[in-house]
Amino acid sequence: MEALLISTGVVAIAEIGDKTQLLAIVLAARFRKPLPIILGILVATLLNHAAAAAIGVVVAKYLSGPLFQGLVGAGFVAMALWALIPDKEDDDAGARTMGGVFLTTLVAFFLVEIGDKTQIATTLLGARFQNVALVTAGTTLGMMAANVPAVLLGEAVTKVVPLKYVRIGAAILFGIIGLWVLLAVFAGSR
Repeated sequence: MEALLISTGVVAIAEIGDKTQLLAIVLAARFRKPLPIILGILVATLLNHAAAAAIGVVVAKYLSGPLFQGLVGAGFVAMALWALIPDKEDDDAGARTMGGVFLTTLVAFFLVEIGDKTQIATTLLGARFQNVALVTAGTTLGMMAANVPAVLLGEAVTKVVPLKYVRIGAAILFGIIGLWVLLAVFAGSR
C-alpha cells in the first residue's frame, strides 16, 4: 500500500506544470473532446509507466546493497533539483501524428513522457518498492489526478496555483524521499 500511495503522490505533484500536463492543455484546447484525450493519457501512461517500473525492478534485482540504494536515494535528490526547472510547452506534439483524438493523444503522451521526470521517478519508485503493479497503478493514478483536471479545465488550471510553488513542492517531496532512502542506507551500514 505504501508503494501505491507514495507513487501516486510523487507523480501527481511532479506532473503539475510538467510538459505532459501542458500537452494535455494544448490537446484539450485544440480538440475540445475530453473523453478520448483522457483515455489516450490513461493508456499511454499505463504502457509507459509499466515499462519504467519494470526496468526499475529488474535493475534493482541485479544491483543491490547499500551502494545501489544510495544511488536510488541520490536519484531522488537529483529529481528534487530537476523539479525546480520549469518545463516548456511542446506546442507541436499533438500535431505530429495522424488519426483520431485518442490515437493522437496516446502517441503524443507516450513519446513526450519518454525521459520525463515522472517516467524517471517511476523507474526509481520501481527500484525502491520492487512492485511493478502497485508502482504503475500509483504513478498512473497520479498522472490522471494531475491531467484530468487540466483536460477538463484547460488553461484555467495553471492559474489556480502558481507553477513556481508547485515545482518547489515537488522538489521538497523528491528531496524528502531521497533523504529517507539515503538515511536508511546510512543507518544500515553501521
